[in-house]
Amino acid sequence: MIRTVFWDRGAVSLIDQKALPNEEKYLVCRDYREVCAAIRDLTVRGAPAIGVAAAMGIALGVSSLPQNKPVEMRRAFNSICGEFAATRPTARNLFWAIERMKRRFEELSGQPVEAMKSGLIAEAIRICEEDIEINRKIGLHGRALVRSGDRILTHCNAGALATAGYGTALGVIRAAHEEGKRIEVYVDETRPVLQGARLTAWELAREKIPATLITDSMAGFLMQQGRIDLVVVGADRIAANGDTANKIGTYSLAVLARSHRIPFYIAAPLSTFDPSLRSGGEIPIEERAAGEVTACGGVRTAPEGVAVYNPAFDLTPGRYITAIITEEGIIRKPFRQAIGRIMRSPSPLPLSRGGRGNLSESDA
Repeated sequence: MIRTVFWDRGAVSLIDQKALPNEEKYLVCRDYREVCAAIRDLTVRGAPAIGVAAAMGIALGVSSLPQNKPVEMRRAFNSICGEFAATRPTARNLFWAIERMKRRFEELSGQPVEAMKSGLIAEAIRICEEDIEINRKIGLHGRALVRSGDRILTHCNAGALATAGYGTALGVIRAAHEEGKRIEVYVDETRPVLQGARLTAWELAREKIPATLITDSMAGFLMQQGRIDLVVVGADRIAANGDTANKIGTYSLAVLARSHRIPFYIAAPLSTFDPSLRSGGEIPIEERAAGEVTACGGVRTAPEGVAVYNPAFDLTPGRYITAIITEEGIIRKPFRQAIGRIMRSPSPLPLSRGGRGNLSESDA
């Protein structure tokens, strides 16, 4: 299994996703600021992986504090959490992990400093281990939606590299493959940073899952030719009504899938849901540096001085989403009621028996 982020002898180890697919190497962070930098510069990316990295980074920062008085430790802890919160604005899992570490800090308050430090390290490791198990459950539920012979389109990278291991959207694909289903995956290259070409294609090759790389602009043509049976992607934040923020280009795929009456699925853990936001219009969308668009692989591809707009994510309205695959089961429409119910009291939803739902004009 690919280990994306893990705690190792008092340090946080991260696979360097910027180096893939040419080189598989790990960055060992011994200072929490190095973890912050790794999140900002995409050494580690993918909403669940960012959350795990932040939890471990917070534990790392606290573990290096001197034997402070409780009030000083609290001030330093809150400052560290604030630095992680400022790294990337869209991924809900980042803030979910920070909130969870804050709750654990409060539970540990009053104990000796060393006990608080070890307790926070244990919590971060727990978050990592839980993420892998959650992804496996997502795969278990999602594989029921995949039929042998299906041709699946995916966008960006929602695999083991985007999580602590196994993956969300790729977890569904991986689980279907492990079940023995004959599948083929079409991988969008995912401009401008090429997470599909560099990361998803690399993961699928390692797993020996048949995959074909395409440019983002080819997806509609493949749908028109009848060569796509379903689309499954990950998510960075999901609002209370099912509106979903994911890698730029996802919305276009959802619109194309609806036009061609192809099921469009989101695969994400409950930690990606943000029920405090009524709709996707409230989700903050990160804008990244112009250099990601004006150059590729270190080679400039655009003229000097050209204006650039580079949002990292877009918003897919819930009406374009067929269903959302979670660790507790498959959430179907109406999303607002279903999401509200499961977020108030998570309990397993009925396991899908492979039905893709009625693709009506409003749902397809």
